Amino acid sequence: MKKFTMGVLGLGEGRSIISAVQNSELWELGNICDLNEELCKERCQEFGLDGYTTEYQNMLDDESIDVIGIYTPDQLHAAHIKMALEAGKHIICTKPLMVDLDEAGALLEAQKRTGKTVFVGQSSRYFEPARRQRQDFEEGRLGELITVETHYISDSRWFLDREWSRRKGFSWMYNFMIHAVDLAVWYLPEVEEVYGLGTASENTRERGIQAPDTMKFLLKNKDGRFAGVNGVYAAPTLGSAVEQSISCTLRGTKGISRAGYPKLQYYTNFQPVQKTAQLHEYNELHDYFFRFEAETHHAGEYQNYIEQFARDMNEGITPKPDLKEGIRTLAVMEAMEQSLRLGIPVKVSQVLADRNLCPD
Repeated sequence: MKKFTMGVLGLGEGRSIISAVQNSELWELGNICDLNEELCKERCQEFGLDGYTTEYQNMLDDESIDVIGIYTPDQLHAAHIKMALEAGKHIICTKPLMVDLDEAGALLEAQKRTGKTVFVGQSSRYFEPARRQRQDFEEGRLGELITVETHYISDSRWFLDREWSRRKGFSWMYNFMIHAVDLAVWYLPEVEEVYGLGTASENTRERGIQAPDTMKFLLKNKDGRFAGVNGVYAAPTLGSAVEQSISCTLRGTKGISRAGYPKLQYYTNFQPVQKTAQLHEYNELHDYFFRFEAETHHAGEYQNYIEQFARDMNEGITPKPDLKEGIRTLAVMEAMEQSLRLGIPVKVSQVLADRNLCPD
């Protein structure tokens, strides 16, 4: 099986992907890059690396690198993806793929022309409870899926201390809620209409930001099924022991399941249905998923998805979610934004038509 060599761009969040690459038998680390030279040196010392570059082009020119891992601020993803495609590299880009659809057409054209793969690192899909939930779903243990309920709830006011978060383009939706949206469309991939409500609390407005930090949406699938998607990002929480930050509940005709993050817990109630759910715990994997301080990093999920990427590429399978799927998810999110602004349901097809996009 071919081993892949990755160049990592962005060494804040890139810390986790470096750990993932170093611990995988399917990957090698080619180089690391960040504009912050002190951070480059810090990562070299932490991971025992020999060198780094502060010039992205140096990494793009390195013929030994197969894949660029993009872990830069969200507003820069589109430009960095396009540069990597033009350099003939495959791409793994952390979520969100982009913060809007402005460059979607150009990226689709570049990807088609170069034939390179763009994979969106939706890490929530690769946490152990979510993987088990997906397996049960695909094996039919829920019966026919009726509805999906997801949320991402986090008191993330600390995020606003990052200077780049206060630049034009910041959105609680694209930076945070995309986790919950991605889980919803993973199970209902033909969302055609959305409707939502949202508000910007004083906790966000006092920083000079008007982006809604509390939101609730209904996403209607083509076949009439729907998902409820909730997000709260700038207010106190009950803590993960009571309410997990990320949650996905699947309700089916034969059973129900709930997976979340950051607890390695998975609840099910399958046939024969009982009065209480069965709890499955994967605490033996704690140190695999959480390799640094606290439970705020994603090295384990990253390792899971880069290894899935490598296996798929070796088998001639397109790793998912790919560029087209990522763009369609962003179209759902743009429809959600429009619904918040207009106060009416919005069709996803209209968003794509207005952008002259046909990712399918």
